[in-house]
Amino acid sequence: MHLLCRWIVRLFALAYLVALALLVIGTFGLFGQERDPLSGVFLVPLGLPWNRWVDMLPQGLPMWGMILAPVLNLIILRALCRAVAGGRR
Repeated sequence: MHLLCRWIVRLFALAYLVALALLVIGTFGLFGQERDPLSGVFLVPLGLPWNRWVDMLPQGLPMWGMILAPVLNLIILRALCRAVAGGRR
Protein backbone atom coordinates (compact mmCIF):
# COMPACT_ATOMS: atom_id res chain seq x y z
CA MET A 1 0.00 0.00 0.00
CA HIS A 2 2.84 2.34 0.83
CA LEU A 3 4.42 1.82 -2.60
CA LEU A 4 1.13 2.60 -4.35
CA CYS A 5 0.69 5.73 -2.27
CA ARG A 6 4.20 6.95 -3.10
CA TRP A 7 3.54 6.43 -6.82
CA ILE A 8 0.29 8.38 -6.62
CA VAL A 9 2.16 11.29 -5.02
CA ARG A 10 4.85 11.10 -7.70
CA LEU A 11 2.31 11.03 -10.53
CA PHE A 12 0.46 14.00 -9.04
CA ALA A 13 3.73 15.92 -8.72
CA LEU A 14 4.60 15.07 -12.33
CA ALA A 15 1.17 16.21 -13.54
CA TYR A 16 1.67 19.46 -11.61
CA LEU A 17 5.08 20.06 -13.19
CA VAL A 18 3.69 19.36 -16.67
CA ALA A 19 0.79 21.77 -16.05
CA LEU A 20 3.24 24.44 -14.86
CA ALA A 21 5.39 23.91 -17.94
CA LEU A 22 2.36 24.25 -20.20
CA LEU A 23 1.38 27.44 -18.37
CA VAL A 24 4.82 28.97 -18.91
CA ILE A 25 5.02 27.87 -22.54
CA GLY A 26 1.55 29.17 -23.35
CA THR A 27 1.88 32.41 -21.39
CA PHE A 28 5.19 33.50 -22.87
CA GLY A 29 4.84 31.86 -26.29
CA LEU A 30 7.95 29.73 -25.96
CA PHE A 31 9.10 27.22 -28.61
CA GLY A 32 7.17 29.01 -31.36
CA GLN A 33 3.85 28.48 -29.60
CA GLU A 34 1.22 31.19 -29.86
CA ARG A 35 0.36 32.99 -26.64
CA ASP A 36 -2.67 31.34 -25.11
CA PRO A 37 -4.71 32.88 -22.28
CA LEU A 38 -6.07 29.43 -21.38
CA SER A 39 -2.71 27.75 -20.96
CA GLY A 40 -3.23 27.43 -17.19
CA VAL A 41 -6.45 25.45 -17.53
CA PHE A 42 -4.67 22.22 -16.54
CA LEU A 43 -3.91 23.65 -13.11
CA VAL A 44 -7.60 23.98 -12.29
CA PRO A 45 -8.45 20.31 -11.66
CA LEU A 46 -5.15 19.76 -9.84
CA GLY A 47 -5.90 22.59 -7.43
CA LEU A 48 -9.50 21.76 -6.58
CA PRO A 49 -11.08 22.58 -4.09
CA TRP A 50 -8.60 25.27 -2.99
CA ASN A 51 -8.72 27.28 -6.21
CA ARG A 52 -12.43 27.91 -5.61
CA TRP A 53 -11.36 30.51 -3.01
CA VAL A 54 -8.79 32.25 -5.19
CA ASP A 55 -11.24 35.08 -5.90
CA MET A 56 -11.08 36.10 -2.24
CA LEU A 57 -7.38 36.94 -2.48
CA PRO A 58 -6.30 40.59 -2.81
CA GLN A 59 -5.81 42.03 -6.28
CA GLY A 60 -2.71 40.68 -8.00
CA LEU A 61 -2.59 37.45 -5.98
CA PRO A 62 -5.27 35.26 -7.62
CA MET A 63 -2.85 34.09 -10.32
CA TRP A 64 -0.34 32.99 -7.67
CA GLY A 65 -3.13 31.35 -5.72
CA MET A 66 -4.14 29.38 -8.78
CA ILE A 67 -0.54 28.33 -9.44
CA LEU A 68 0.08 27.26 -5.83
CA ALA A 69 -3.28 25.58 -5.10
CA PRO A 70 -2.09 22.15 -6.32
CA VAL A 71 0.79 22.36 -3.84
CA LEU A 72 -1.76 22.12 -1.01
CA ASN A 73 -3.15 18.93 -2.51
CA LEU A 74 0.35 17.56 -2.89
CA ILE A 75 1.09 18.29 0.77
CA ILE A 76 -2.17 16.62 1.82
CA LEU A 77 -1.44 13.55 -0.33
CA ARG A 78 2.03 13.23 1.14
CA ALA A 79 0.68 13.58 4.70
CA LEU A 80 -1.94 10.90 4.03
CA CYS A 81 0.75 8.58 2.68
CA ARG A 82 2.80 9.11 5.81
CA ALA A 83 -0.22 8.40 7.99
CA VAL A 84 -1.01 5.22 6.06
CA ALA A 85 2.60 4.09 6.30
CA GLY A 86 2.57 4.61 10.06
CA GLY A 87 4.95 7.57 10.06
CA ARG A 88 7.73 5.85 8.12
CA ARG A 89 9.68 8.09 5.77
